[in-house]
Amino acid sequence: MSAGALDRVGPEPSSHAALWRPLMAVGAVAMLVTYSQAFVFPVFGEGPGLTAYGGVIRTLFFPAYAIGLAMVATAPGDTLRALARQPFLLFMTVLIVLSMSWSIAPDQTARRAFAVSFTTLCGVAVAVRYRWAPLAEIMAACFAVLAVMSLVMCLFVPRIGVMHELFPGAWRGLWAEKNAFGGNMALGFVVTVSAAALNPRRAKLWGAFAVLLLGLVLMSTSKTSLVSLMLGVGGLALAAFARRSAAAGVMTVWVSVLGLAMIAGFLVFAADVFFGILGKDATLTGRTKIWSAAMRQIAERPWTGYGYGSVWTSTGPWTPLAKIVKEAGFTPQHAHNSWIEQWLGLGVLGLVGFGLMFLQAVTLAILAVFRDRGALLAVPLIIVYSLMTFTESVAVVYNDLRWVLFVAVAVKLAWPDRETAD
Repeated sequence: MSAGALDRVGPEPSSHAALWRPLMAVGAVAMLVTYSQAFVFPVFGEGPGLTAYGGVIRTLFFPAYAIGLAMVATAPGDTLRALARQPFLLFMTVLIVLSMSWSIAPDQTARRAFAVSFTTLCGVAVAVRYRWAPLAEIMAACFAVLAVMSLVMCLFVPRIGVMHELFPGAWRGLWAEKNAFGGNMALGFVVTVSAAALNPRRAKLWGAFAVLLLGLVLMSTSKTSLVSLMLGVGGLALAAFARRSAAAGVMTVWVSVLGLAMIAGFLVFAADVFFGILGKDATLTGRTKIWSAAMRQIAERPWTGYGYGSVWTSTGPWTPLAKIVKEAGFTPQHAHNSWIEQWLGLGVLGLVGFGLMFLQAVTLAILAVFRDRGALLAVPLIIVYSLMTFTESVAVVYNDLRWVLFVAVAVKLAWPDRETAD
């Protein structure tokens, strides 16, 4: 896969542009791979000992920040104008910084506010830099790299790539557990299929990687990941069908509404069956215990929360974490729900801010179905991301690939191709 394949086909470039564009594309892919955190588990392991390497791990994200800044430097005016169309994203960033003043751990909030600001900026940068078709290929190339590296790890270094104690035999690739691996590969499958649809000349290339990613999802044995993959592909198919004609668009809207109503009814009246299909118990592997405990802590400070990124690493007998651990019966790493996470850290304003940003992205994605081919990437990615928000903390997360991708799509929906350089 050549670096040049990542940019769109256009007029014969100058010698400077011919060199700069491939370098920028390679840098963008490297940036996304870094945010996947795929290097953390194979290099540093997991468990309490991982904390000792916290400072080292943080510095490894600095090159990604630098790449994002370099991309912004090529189009500073466009970046500011694109951000102006994402007022709720700006609001969330400002709120995170302000939360240092009421955080229960101001030093941690300050450090993580710095990290999430750069993480967010990197998502904005790729959205401003690339049109929909090459943007899909940039993302697909990231997942192609992760898929190949994971396959090598699973086949040739099984002590790392395969689980042995919990869920023995399940593949986990470059991550500590199978669900994280399966979730990333499911997202990658949706992205590579979208890249194939948006770039017909390289459809076979991305189709081949999609097959690999599907195989890795199956080897992870993560049923939740497989369900999100299927729904993402369904969203892509609906978006493609809706773009065929006005009548098809109207039919798609009605089918989507009916489908959502049926799913909601199934979850309400046959939840046990749903959990059985996913191989989960009614607590969603302990998640409902975390949610209940977290909501009790939210009730103590509903308007401001406890400060961004401060709850899950603040130790002590009277901290919110200590109370959550006591009630849940184990030590969680995060809220396992993006909406509760915002409320816990940033209060009502944070919850509303993210909710409005999410609503803006969903609304623009629906409109894009009828007027922009970018919907072939935006719709399935937002569907998969939306599902993740209910069981994982993937919103407004520092040094996280999923947040970068969501920001990129949300900004791109508000910053159409006609205003993009590449």
